[in-house]
Amino acid sequence: MAFRKNNTYKYEPGKNFRLSRSAIDSFMKCNKCFYINRRMNVKDIGMPGFSLNSAVDELLKKEFDHHRESKTAHPYMKSTGRNLIPFAHENLDTWRDNFKGVSYLHEETNLTITGAIDDVWIDLDTDELIVVEYKSTSTNSEISLNDGTPWKEGYKRQIDIYQWLLKMNGFQVSDDSWFIYANGLKTVDSFSNELKFDTLVLKYTGSTDWVEPKILEIKKLLDQDTIPESSDNCETCSYVTSVNSL
Repeated sequence: MAFRKNNTYKYEPGKNFRLSRSAIDSFMKCNKCFYINRRMNVKDIGMPGFSLNSAVDELLKKEFDHHRESKTAHPYMKSTGRNLIPFAHENLDTWRDNFKGVSYLHEETNLTITGAIDDVWIDLDTDELIVVEYKSTSTNSEISLNDGTPWKEGYKRQIDIYQWLLKMNGFQVSDDSWFIYANGLKTVDSFSNELKFDTLVLKYTGSTDWVEPKILEIKKLLDQDTIPESSDNCETCSYVTSVNSL
């Protein structure tokens, strides 16, 4: 087992513990992997970062920040048919920071829930905040949030948690959210030292009702002293089981 060198991500009963949005998603994918990772402090199997995705993310943030400064609507915002502009707040940089994010202390469990958002808009007609996520891919297939793929369902949960966090911080938050989805085109004739994208603005109506019950489930699991069973569809556990059976 590969144990971490520090206990930053290790839960210790009775102490406050920071629980990230991604950790909640890990719990929902497999209780066993989550427990081994967060209670026993064993590193999970990491995924490499995607530099091109990060570049698109940073460029979109710069683009929307320009409109934030001028208090104007980006063309993508106009396409929604709503009276939207980027939301300006003194804590926005903190909310975007992967190591800080929007945070809320859930007093019943003593868990501090965190999540780093991409962007927040405001509806000038309702004064509601709108959570926005930037995503990028490259596919010739139609992009849909409702194709049933596990990562798309994870994207939706991501929005739900961010909406919940902002609500818990006292903001009025719309159930409606948007994904700015940049699709790298592979149908052009040549690279020519530039990538071309077809960018979609996809609406998602979030639901936060499930978030707090899930936090309570996580707390109960973290406090137990026995490793839970694997989830039936956990690829990591299936791989480990297969290797151990050789």
